[in-house]
Formats: sequence, structure tokens, C-alpha cells
Amino acid sequence: MLEEGHYYEPLEAFKSVGVTANVKYTIHDDYAIMTMVEAGLGVSILAELILHRTNYQLELRPTSPPVHRTIALGYKDKNSLSMASKRFIECLRKNTGKLP
Repeated sequence: MLEEGHYYEPLEAFKSVGVTANVKYTIHDDYAIMTMVEAGLGVSILAELILHRTNYQLELRPTSPPVHRTIALGYKDKNSLSMASKRFIECLRKNTGKLP
């Protein structure tokens, strides 16, 4: 399992359907997890965005029910942001409907 602090979306998803995961390893690196899965050492739930950008020989399967993650953008004062940051926020707002 990917080590992500104190909140694990996969474990919460399992809990919501009454399943307890048998986690053997917790690793901080997506690529190490994909290497272990590719070698047949287990299965994992990882973010879809990283899975489509690798050359690993993995079999991708959807979860049922789907596991989703909420991503937020925070800043202290909009007026103190750099122009690049302001444009990034503008781009996100314009494209939120296109994101998976």
C-alpha cells in the first residue's frame, strides 16, 4: 500500500463495503509498488493518473465501488500570488469539467 499519512482512500473504501485489507507492506514510492505488483508479489490500488504514464506490465482493473480522491487548492491571499499561480488557478477553473 502507498504510504500517504493517516488517511488511506483504499482502506476507507474497503471499510465502506465491510472488507478488511491484508496489508503486508507500506511503501512511500508508487514505482516500487508497481515493480512489486509486476513481479507478482501482490496487488495494489493506485491513482489512475500514474498508471497510464508507465511502461510497467500491469493489469489495470476498476474498483467496485469506484475510489475517488478530492484534491483542493489552497492559498493565503490571491493578490500575493505570482502570475503563474493565478494562471494555473484560472486554467483549473476552466477545465474542471474535463478532468477525470
